[in-house]
Amino acid sequence: MLARKLVTEAIGTFFLVLTVGCTVILSSDASKGIIPPLAIGSALMVMVYAGGHISGGHYNPAVTLAATVRGRHPVSELIPYWIAQILGGLLAAAVAMFLTAGVAVAAPAPPDVAKALVAEFLFTFALAFVVLNSATAKATSGNSFYGLAIGFTVLTGAFAVGSISGGAFNPAVALGAMAMNLIDRPSVWIHVVADLAGGFVAGLAFLYLHPDDK
Repeated sequence: MLARKLVTEAIGTFFLVLTVGCTVILSSDASKGIIPPLAIGSALMVMVYAGGHISGGHYNPAVTLAATVRGRHPVSELIPYWIAQILGGLLAAAVAMFLTAGVAVAAPAPPDVAKALVAEFLFTFALAFVVLNSATAKATSGNSFYGLAIGFTVLTGAFAVGSISGGAFNPAVALGAMAMNLIDRPSVWIHVVADLAGGFVAGLAFLYLHPDDK
């Protein structure tokens, strides 16, 4: 059972990061602010629908942490999920670099640390909060909109703060983007710290707002 979950998480994260790499690298300068967010949000949406019934469709260490804090994910499966997600993301980065070989990629500029930390924290919180409320809450159990809600949250965040932080909202995506030289490598810690903090706080917020939803 766990093996099937981990394979699903690796596949979903793979296609999410592959979409990030290919759309960001291959988009023209004029469309970089439009095409990648649309494609990335859509990729997450379809992968959530594809694998949500098997693994929960997290594809994001921060979301897995939020689900664990909320009590809907076993603590014993937290690290295995993280490993599967990161491996899926790094494999996707390798494939994306192969597919886009020969395309020049400008060196990413280091972000403003304070602004990037706040941006990544807020929209990772929003993403994890939406996941918990649309895909794990009793009040929304059995709905058919959760994948759309989750994908659109990432799309919204990418449009809103992508130019500030890179718009990862996901440590596995950040590591894959770092491997593809799409984000400033010394700054990748911003995404890991802020995103995991956002997921953790989202889990706590859910517990506070839904004390009877165990």
